[in-house]
Amino acid sequence: MRGGHTLRLGKQARMRKTSAMKVLVIGSGGREHSLVRACLRSPLASTVMAAPGNGGMAQEVRCFPVDLGEVDNIVACAKQCAANFVVIGPENPLRDGVIDALQEQGIPAFGPNREAARLEGSKAFAKQLMEKYGIPTAKAGVFDDLKLSIAHLDTVSFPVVIKASGLAAGKGVIIVETPAVAVTTIEGMLSGASFGDAGKRVLIEEYMTGEEASITLLVSGRHFVALPPSQDHKRIGEGDTGLNTGGMGAYAPAAVVSDRINRQVITQIVEPLLAALENEGIHYAGVLYVGIMITADGPKVVEFNVRLGDPETQVLLPLLDSDPLELMQACAQGTLDSKSVRIKDLFAVAVVLASSGYPNSYAKGDRINIPGNLPSDVDVIHAGTRLDESGDLVSSGGRVLGVVATAENLSWAVERAYAICEAIEYRSKYFRHDIGWRQMRRENGTSSPDGVGP
Repeated sequence: MRGGHTLRLGKQARMRKTSAMKVLVIGSGGREHSLVRACLRSPLASTVMAAPGNGGMAQEVRCFPVDLGEVDNIVACAKQCAANFVVIGPENPLRDGVIDALQEQGIPAFGPNREAARLEGSKAFAKQLMEKYGIPTAKAGVFDDLKLSIAHLDTVSFPVVIKASGLAAGKGVIIVETPAVAVTTIEGMLSGASFGDAGKRVLIEEYMTGEEASITLLVSGRHFVALPPSQDHKRIGEGDTGLNTGGMGAYAPAAVVSDRINRQVITQIVEPLLAALENEGIHYAGVLYVGIMITADGPKVVEFNVRLGDPETQVLLPLLDSDPLELMQACAQGTLDSKSVRIKDLFAVAVVLASSGYPNSYAKGDRINIPGNLPSDVDVIHAGTRLDESGDLVSSGGRVLGVVATAENLSWAVERAYAICEAIEYRSKYFRHDIGWRQMRRENGTSSPDGVGP
């Protein structure tokens, strides 16, 4: 097993293990379907529900049609279904203070409060915090004035990274090669034309070179549990080309995060960040996702997220040998007191099946056919699906499904996942054929599993 220690739960958590939990999972994507599946497997849960859910979740649990844009709607739903534990999947409700609102009503919930959620809700806040406490990250200027931001371009080297400070559904990060394109990009953001209010403050950031990886932790104050490092595939095209997306696939564990790199991440990023938050009077409880760039100078922070990544969640939860619901409850109760967790000695890969045209315009309403008898080591996670009036499963989003496979090595997991990807049928199906190619290249000495990668 990877990881040297098991999770220890405090007295309060041990006492509650025998009580039945009615768990409500908030969200409608692949991350939330993965969480629903994990909660259904937990002996702690008597009932699992979702809001608003999707076509896959609706086939497994009761779903409530809730508008997640209003925190009060989520609180009302939790009360209506008598939930005694709420798991928040997406970032927007966390930014808007849903944890605070639930706690005010005496409803335990998993996720950081409004103040802590600023780590993702405001890239400017996160950048300024890192600079104040010496946490390694790219140099950046923060601007809400067009003239000042354009003047700053004279002081930087190109390419540069321009980021919308607020939440922009994973699309508010643009790499620009020339000053002219940079000016157009900044104008679009600050005017609100590109990303609405999310772009009315921008970061002009140093371009970092290296390889990206995802570090996911469960946090309760200064205590944390580290999950296996993973690697996402953000670009729409083979060999990491084309537009950025919400993620076209992931795998874990990612060997690019060596033991040495992992120690640097913990000692130079995670521990200083948690100490900084405490020093600023911010209590952090929930998921901390650290996107890192492994540079020649060591790992540096690309971004923080305050929730599980998607599709990373789809590969991390199957690797847990501990009960994820028990871990989440320990985070919420403040009883998480170990820096390790039981991990299966396996590899996991998730391949996202999208709708052709994503991340731009794409078709909806395609009938979906999924093979009935899946192998025991392969699962299909629903993201953009719904049940139509006839009860048939149809597509409803840009990212439709995630095919997840586990195996003793990455090559086997990739092979098993792609066999099911080919077998699933819907009209506008599109997926990348090179998920995991970097690690496969390292293992096999080839450019990628099928010769696609750089």
